[in-house]
Amino acid sequence: MSIDQRRPLLSPKEKVEANSRAIEASLTPSQVQALKLARSGDLHSADGRSWTHLSAVVTYARADRFEEHPIKVKSATTTTVERLTELDLLRNLDGTDGEANSPRTITMAGKLWLLKHK
Repeated sequence: MSIDQRRPLLSPKEKVEANSRAIEASLTPSQVQALKLARSGDLHSADGRSWTHLSAVVTYARADRFEEHPIKVKSATTTTVERLTELDLLRNLDGTDGEANSPRTITMAGKLWLLKHK
């Protein structure tokens, strides 16, 4: 990545202002679920419409002694992930802004939002 492609560095005051704007945002329940999913690991595009962890598979939990019940893979929609990225609660993992399917990770503002609105 060349120097021209990097995001401009923000001053400490600008970082605080950006984080405080993100913390004050109101989110829908599906956006909160996607933010919690991103907190547990990076989100990767599973197909064109959903985002999940890179190696997510169906697991089985023992509800009682004799039966195993499948636990479905948690995912988030593309529109939800894009909205959280616009609010600066998620960011591209590789640092590029152009790719729509690049992996996403939670930002410090996203972690602070979850702490404040727990």
